[in-house]
Amino acid sequence: MQLESQLPEQTVPGNGRECGGPAPTPGTRRPGGRTARTRAAVRDAVLAGLTEHGYPGLTVEYVAAHSGVHKTTLYRRWKDVEGLVADALDLAGEDSWIPPDTGSLEGDLRALAQEVVTSFTDPAVAASGSAMIAAAFQSERAAEALRDYYIERFARCEALVERAVRRGELPAPPDAAPEIPADAASDATAHRGIDAGALVRSVSAPLFFRLFITREPVDDTVAEQAVAATLAAAHAGAFTAAGKAGASPGAAR
Repeated sequence: MQLESQLPEQTVPGNGRECGGPAPTPGTRRPGGRTARTRAAVRDAVLAGLTEHGYPGLTVEYVAAHSGVHKTTLYRRWKDVEGLVADALDLAGEDSWIPPDTGSLEGDLRALAQEVVTSFTDPAVAASGSAMIAAAFQSERAAEALRDYYIERFARCEALVERAVRRGELPAPPDAAPEIPADAASDATAHRGIDAGALVRSVSAPLFFRLFITREPVDDTVAEQAVAATLAAAHAGAFTAAGKAGASPGAAR
């Protein structure tokens, strides 16, 4: 799951290009028109500036020159560089990204891992996403916006867990009603007690650690290792609220 910032040419933390199809209103979309065009132009300039100069070198003057929006307007609406960067991340969360639906939990997790690898290794899109994450290390407002972005992303991934439970690929949560057939359970009860955010983090965390902490390369092999580790933990009930010790060793294979 990449940083889908709806950057020009991408949707990055993930871009949804692999998912296809319209999303069921996953993000909060704001009205279009001139305001939306102005906001998008400012976002593009912010991302270009972060990529070119990094957060310390980004200025309101740069954004004004590259967006065509007068700096007086920028100061009035966004206040400062922190506000500009935070809003660029907020805008990212208004996209139509949905988690992959490949027909299996393993396939979905593999697709998510591949999104991360592609987003941060493809020269066409990697620089802007990496620059945005780097900004979050230097600005508390950017860090807060990045956290909100991923919290919303993880919430969208609840559908991925719901499908896996209904297919019997994950052990039923301890509080699941056994008398209700899996195919009849509602989405709300199907995954109750399973932390979808923790499960998805388990896939992406090793990749982000290598990308931004140890600065090691990531590739398909590393992604497959992350998927395998997450599947093993999920089958053991590691992501259920009270199920770390409650799942049977052979469950959901």
